[in-house]
Amino acid sequence: MGDEHPLQVNNTSSSSRCTIFKAAPDDYRCDVILKVKRATGTFSLVACFFMLFVIWLMRRYNSLAQKMVVSLTVAAFFDSVAYVMGESHPVGPLCNFQAWWLTYFDWTALVWVCLITFNLYLNLVKEIRTEHYEIPYHVVAWGVPLFMSTLPLMAGYYGPAGAWCWITDNHVGWRFGIWYIPLFSLIILMICCYARIICVANERMRSWLGTFNPERERRKISLAEEIRPLKWYPSVYLLVSIFPLINRLHNAAYPEDPVFPLTLLHVLSAPLHGLANALVFGKDTWSQLSSTGIKMAIRSRLCDSTRIGEYHATNVRYTHDLDTHSDSDDEDNNVIFYSPNMVLKDRGPLENV
Repeated sequence: MGDEHPLQVNNTSSSSRCTIFKAAPDDYRCDVILKVKRATGTFSLVACFFMLFVIWLMRRYNSLAQKMVVSLTVAAFFDSVAYVMGESHPVGPLCNFQAWWLTYFDWTALVWVCLITFNLYLNLVKEIRTEHYEIPYHVVAWGVPLFMSTLPLMAGYYGPAGAWCWITDNHVGWRFGIWYIPLFSLIILMICCYARIICVANERMRSWLGTFNPERERRKISLAEEIRPLKWYPSVYLLVSIFPLINRLHNAAYPEDPVFPLTLLHVLSAPLHGLANALVFGKDTWSQLSSTGIKMAIRSRLCDSTRIGEYHATNVRYTHDLDTHSDSDDEDNNVIFYSPNMVLKDRGPLENV
């Protein structure tokens, strides 16, 4: 989560200062960290919003895997909101709420990434259909974070912890126990799962060699397309979490000697989950976002007036006179054609053909 942050704001002073650096109120490092934090949080917020818009526009929310990506994006969106909430608040309900919010949605995004991996593992390795797992997935994805984020709240360990509120400096063990140790354990587990998934997929593709079979070729393409975008999500979490972990380990070893470059990388990378997820999602989507593709998608979304109705059989009326000025729709007959000299011959009863 990279979420306790090495910027300490002195709320009793009229000007903010980074006391962790023992800096003067006008020290540039404090201002840089605050601006970088807001900027990265804003980028992630905008990226998540754009990603949700593209999902809606392209109607990419039909399969279970697509729905799970939507839920991940929603979680990352609200997680980004926490990073732009403002500076650190004094001890109190608002600070506790900010800390709980950040912990909850960081955990929610992580659990959705784990479930996406688990779902792909069941589909491709175990060959189990998972459509009926949608409700259990939601229970786990929203329930486990609720438990993990409520534990520090009930224990009273939330408070000012840098540029925003999280677990305080007096409870470093809780920081690692609530977030960093589970985070990297799950990342390692996901990497192992994807290694197994890729091995199984390659074995199946090799086993499909032989005479051309359209159905088999379709399955090969579908398999590759399903794995390609999803396999990057664990890597995203590893990349955006490595610098916060390094900085936290350094802070635990040298609490009185923070390093500004590590602090800056921490604040730069921690809020980037939403932006990174959007980039991963966009690897298979940018090709569809040409001007022509966007116009067609918007027209399909907003201007499609196609109606599918039921055909009702009606009486057929042959006529010499066609009243083209009548606006009445009361008559339930259809005029098939008109001919002024038309004569209908009685051919007798119809014969069965």
